[in-house]
Amino acid sequence: MRGRNLKKLLDAINLLATPCGTTITELGSKLEIDKRQAYRVIETLQDDFRFVIDKDKAMVGGEVRYYLEKDQYKRLSDMKVADLNLSLTEIIALYFLKGHAKLYRNTDIEAEIEQAFAKLDVFVPEGLADRLDKVKTLFIPSTKFAKDYSGKEETIETLTDAILQQKTCLVEYHSFYDDKVKVFKIDPLRFFERNGGLYLFVRTTSFGHIRVMAVERIVKLTLTEETFSSPENFDPDALLEEAFDLVYDDPISVKIRFSADQARYIQERRWAKEQKIRKQKDGSIILEMTTSGWWDVKRWVMTFGSEAEVIEPVEMRDDIRADLEAALGLYN
Repeated sequence: MRGRNLKKLLDAINLLATPCGTTITELGSKLEIDKRQAYRVIETLQDDFRFVIDKDKAMVGGEVRYYLEKDQYKRLSDMKVADLNLSLTEIIALYFLKGHAKLYRNTDIEAEIEQAFAKLDVFVPEGLADRLDKVKTLFIPSTKFAKDYSGKEETIETLTDAILQQKTCLVEYHSFYDDKVKVFKIDPLRFFERNGGLYLFVRTTSFGHIRVMAVERIVKLTLTEETFSSPENFDPDALLEEAFDLVYDDPISVKIRFSADQARYIQERRWAKEQKIRKQKDGSIILEMTTSGWWDVKRWVMTFGSEAEVIEPVEMRDDIRADLEAALGLYN
C-alpha cells in the first residue's frame, strides 16, 4: 500500500525533474495508471507535498508538458530528485518508522518499503544511512499478535486507490459473527492499525452506517465506477477515541472496582476520554468511564479475574456472572 504509492510518487518526481518534463500520457505509461490517475498524481504532488509544477502550453497536435520548477531540485549523480531539505531529526523519525512496519512483513509491500528507503539514502551523507538503521533497535516492535497480510497486497492497494479516488467498492466479507461470507457495497474511508492488525473505516452504502472492517477478512474486492463524497462530520480520530477497543456503538457508562494490587496499573493509563478514578480506604479504586463497545469492555474486565468487579451497569454484571458460571461448569 504505502510502499507502492511512495514508489509511484518518486517515479513521477523523476519524470517531472527531467529537462523536458513529462506528459500525462508518458506519466501514465511509466506508472502503469490511466490518465485520470496521472492527473491525480500531479494534484497530489502540488496539493499535499507543495511541489511547484509548471507546464508548457501544448503545441499544435502535441500534449501539455509538466515539469518541476528548476529551483526545486538538485542533481545527484545522474538522477534529479526534489530537494526535500530533510533535517536529521526527520530522517531519524523515518528510520524509526521503518523498524515498525511489522504489518507488512513477508509481503511485497515490505520489499517496496526497503526500495523506498534505498532511494531515501541519496538524501543523507555517505555511511549515515547504515548508522541510522540502528535507530529501529531503540524499541523492539512486538510481532507476537501481528496478523499476516501476505497475499493481501492487491486488496490493500485497491482499497488505497478507492480511498484516494473516493470510489465505491463491491466487497465479499467473511463475517465472524455468523461465520458467513456476505456481499455488499462499501465506501472506503480510512485505514488504521490496532494491536497488530490493519482495519478500515467504511460506510455501508445500504444503510449509510460507519463500520469497521478487518482487512484480512476481505475475501474479494472490486472497484466500481461509482463515486462518493466523504460523510459530513466524519472524524476517525474521534471515533477511535470513543471506542474502548475496536467496536464502537451506543455509549455506555461503567463503574468498575479494582483491587489494591491492580490499582497502580489502572491509574497509569487513560482508559477513556471521559473517566474518573476514586481511591478507596483499602487501597482499591473505582474507575468510572463513559466509552463505547459493550463486548470489548466486558472482555477486558474479565481478564482481571477476581481483581476486578463491575458495579454498574447491572446488565453487564449479569452477563459476566453468566459467563463465569458457564466457564466453571466446564471445569467441574
